[in-house]
Amino acid sequence: MSQFSGRTALVTGAASGIGRAIALDLAERGARLVLADLNRLAVERLAADLNSASADAALAVEVDVASSLSVDAMVRAGLDRFETLDILIHSAGVGLERRFLETSDEDWDRLIRIDLTGTFYCNRSAGRVMKDRGYGRIVNIASTAGVAGGTGRAAYGAAKGGVIMLTRVLAVELAEYGVTVNALAPGAIETDLVARMHSAETRRVYRAAIPVDRYGSPEEVAAAARFLASEEASYINGHILAVDGGFLAAGVLHKRTS
Repeated sequence: MSQFSGRTALVTGAASGIGRAIALDLAERGARLVLADLNRLAVERLAADLNSASADAALAVEVDVASSLSVDAMVRAGLDRFETLDILIHSAGVGLERRFLETSDEDWDRLIRIDLTGTFYCNRSAGRVMKDRGYGRIVNIASTAGVAGGTGRAAYGAAKGGVIMLTRVLAVELAEYGVTVNALAPGAIETDLVARMHSAETRRVYRAAIPVDRYGSPEEVAAAARFLASEEASYINGHILAVDGGFLAAGVLHKRTS
């Protein structure tokens, strides 16, 4: 289980949900981890747990991804501790389910600032290090909301759609430096964020549109992130991989009733 032995991975949003699942998955496979989140206490607890199992396995860093200064400080802290940065999994973000006409200026600004601008800052800071090293894997966590229009997702969908295009542009620009940039587009995943965003009606509608007829787990997203972060994914670049149980693939959908 040493697939990532000698590699250092920076995981943002590592305190919970998809980010935490990815961090634990990479740790199991030998990666050294920079665990970054706005929730300092939560990532410190996670780092302590990982370091108790393997000395010097993880560093906890408090970060506000909407601040370029905070993001640059996060990357410097990781380099000071581990001297290298090979992988960025950018999972930090916020969500909102609110119809377009009810979306306030503050709602819009917050989602764009954290989900899109935060992705720009994290990719730029990590990308500069990877460019100089001649190697890197960047995996951004986008969303099916950035691919298909959905009720209540004006701000969230716009931000995640921006993440997808940013991913593609960076894939083109960074390829010559040995850096690949891809994104995951999770669908309905059982996380605390989704529990807050998805009303009972949203869950019913989602389930009806997912061929596998269930929400996914953070661990299933982590497995996809692990592959894109691996050396085996060296010829995959600028790809948006849906982890959605077939949601984006589905058209007219009739499910068995028995």
